[in-house]
This record gives sequence, C-alpha cells and structure tokens, in this order.
Amino acid sequence: MTPRKKRITIVFLIIIGMSIAATLILTAFEKNLLYFYSPTQIAAGEAPKARAFRVGGLVLEGSVERDPEGLDVRFVLTDTANQVTVAYEGILPDLFREGQGIVANGTLDKDNVFQAKEVLAKHDENYMPPEVADALEKAGTDVEYGQYKQKP
Repeated sequence: MTPRKKRITIVFLIIIGMSIAATLILTAFEKNLLYFYSPTQIAAGEAPKARAFRVGGLVLEGSVERDPEGLDVRFVLTDTANQVTVAYEGILPDLFREGQGIVANGTLDKDNVFQAKEVLAKHDENYMPPEVADALEKAGTDVEYGQYKQKP
C-alpha cells in the first residue's frame, strides 16, 4: 500500500470514528432531554406517553388530596384552559401550595394522570417559571407577579 492510500485510509477511519462518536453523544443527549408541555398540550394529545417530560401550571384551588397514611399526594394543575391530574409520592417542597405555579417532572400514564417523580415550586412570591407563564399567557390569562386572572 502506498503512503497516499495509507493516509486516505487513516482519514477515512477517523471520519467514521468521529461520526459514530457524534451519533452516540447525540442519542444520549436526546434521551436525557425533558421537554415542557402545558395542560392544554397534554389534553390535545401532544405529550408523549412513554417518555419523561415536564408539565407546569397553577395548582388548582381545593384540588390537593393527601393520603393520611403515606406520602401520596394528588392535585390538579391548570393553565386556566385545561387541567391535568398529578400523582406524586414524596415530600412536597415547602413553597408548594394551592394557586401557585409549579413544574413537575415525570411521565403520563394510560389514564392521562401525570406520575411525577419530582415537584418544583417557585422560590418567592414574585417568580413564576417562564414555561408556566408562557402557557398561562397562551391560555388567555394575565400573569403578573405570580398572580393570575382571566383576561376579559
């Protein structure tokens, strides 16, 4: 084999190796992404059934149900246009309360109940996660300093 053919073979093998490495990295990255969906998008069937994602909205007043014998909690998230039921087992953040914006990570089960693995609450009274604020705005709700009201 001539030196030129050796160089071409080496360059070709390097390109193939880099392509394989890039494919593996992008595949691993894609599996770890958590996309955000609003309750309206979930109701429209846009959310994946077999994959983890994030959902956010306001905890509906009067919807929090706690299991007196365990750590199971069920509550309803709303973007004021649609609602999704969330089931969570664990200790909720101290700032979790009805009427406040939260984001939950988890999966959607066959009954369209969101099985949360993690619940994140806003950190002060003037903050709302940007995804939640956008979802509420698209649903026709005024959002101002963590408070919401239906647009006329």
